[in-house]
Amino acid sequence: MSETEPQSTQPANPAPDPSLLPPASAEVFDSPVPSWAPPPPPAPPAPPVNNTLWHRIAATVVLAAVVAAAAGAGIGWSLARTINARHGTAQTITQTSPQPTQPATQPGSPIQPVSPTPGGNLNADAIAARVDPAIVDINTTVGSGQAAGTGMIITSNGEILTNNHVVDRSTDIKVTIAGSSQPFIAHVIGADPKADIAVLQVDGVSGLATVSFASSSSVKVGDHVVALGNALGQGGTPQASQGSITALDQTITASEGGSRSEQLTGMLQSDATIYPGDSGGPVVNSSGQVVGMITAGDVQGFRSSASNVNYSIASDTILSVVNQVQSGQASADIIYGQVGYIGVSVQNMDASLAAQLGLNVSTGALVQGVVSGYPAEAAGITRHSVITAIGGSQITTLDDLNAALLAHKPGDRVSATWVNQSGTHTATLTLAGVNP
Repeated sequence: MSETEPQSTQPANPAPDPSLLPPASAEVFDSPVPSWAPPPPPAPPAPPVNNTLWHRIAATVVLAAVVAAAAGAGIGWSLARTINARHGTAQTITQTSPQPTQPATQPGSPIQPVSPTPGGNLNADAIAARVDPAIVDINTTVGSGQAAGTGMIITSNGEILTNNHVVDRSTDIKVTIAGSSQPFIAHVIGADPKADIAVLQVDGVSGLATVSFASSSSVKVGDHVVALGNALGQGGTPQASQGSITALDQTITASEGGSRSEQLTGMLQSDATIYPGDSGGPVVNSSGQVVGMITAGDVQGFRSSASNVNYSIASDTILSVVNQVQSGQASADIIYGQVGYIGVSVQNMDASLAAQLGLNVSTGALVQGVVSGYPAEAAGITRHSVITAIGGSQITTLDDLNAALLAHKPGDRVSATWVNQSGTHTATLTLAGVNP
């Protein structure tokens, strides 16, 4: 885990970040990762003026070769490695039991914030060395591509906090813990997509280092902070960046590109430099306590891989959701475990597209891609089919499809109706699973 090279404050030769570039025309919903063309390597952007749309700093996406070829732009970058001599205490970790097919939620003691140490001095290296052992790299499979983000260990037996968008639509989650050379399989216990918070579980581990939290109510503008994360998805020792809190209680519209976005409230704003892959990482105070979770940054028109205007979910919001998930409490906002998945990328159908494709249906979910090996392919749903019903629910928009699939779990058998140039078809699908 140790490095012999001198420390650097930024990743060497930052790689172009495909996760912040314009997506393909198809709206990604239940889908493989879309394709993008790479930008030139940028410098961190200047603070924006009256910018209200902020972009996910979530996951560095590594596209499958077939997707890269489809982009027609020779996508072939490698993720930069941070030269960093800082290292934390090694942990000996063994995963002793397999992942359960369904997550088991067992109520425990609520996680409580602790009071910051008065007069703490901000020493980024010292803080990072203290917090690093409780930070994990998260790598996921999303359709035919992969994505990377960051997580924080919140219990010694392997519960991990991250952003929901780090694991959103993933079919496989692997977590790399400091001191272990091999990744561990993880699964989602519960997630609140509206708050962009997810709690994962790595089974069969114990004695892990954990983060501690301070109440975000103690944070003031001007407070010095350190942001840590899996910058550019490179893995290894977390990248640390020092900055200060520049605003409190911010409301932003966060987007991953295209029309998919959501409003987040109560956010902390800071000027610590963050990179794609840092999402889910901690923002800590001078006592090394978590006051926020990195979530979004301004990237000036999808053309920068670094941001020094960034937003994090406040720790009080985090703990409210985490404690609710841990209790197993029923909620309209929290989804426990995986939801139904059929393996398609889709966009809203309209009359113009119907005319172009020669179809006699003008509403529904237009299939733009089918993931190999998943229920849609097995049923015979192909590109340019229009899904019009799932499980007896009429599908006229992407939101309808989302709601229909959220109502089901992996293994459920549901009817699906779709239209293509040869007519209308109906089949029964056995749903696969995807993280919410």
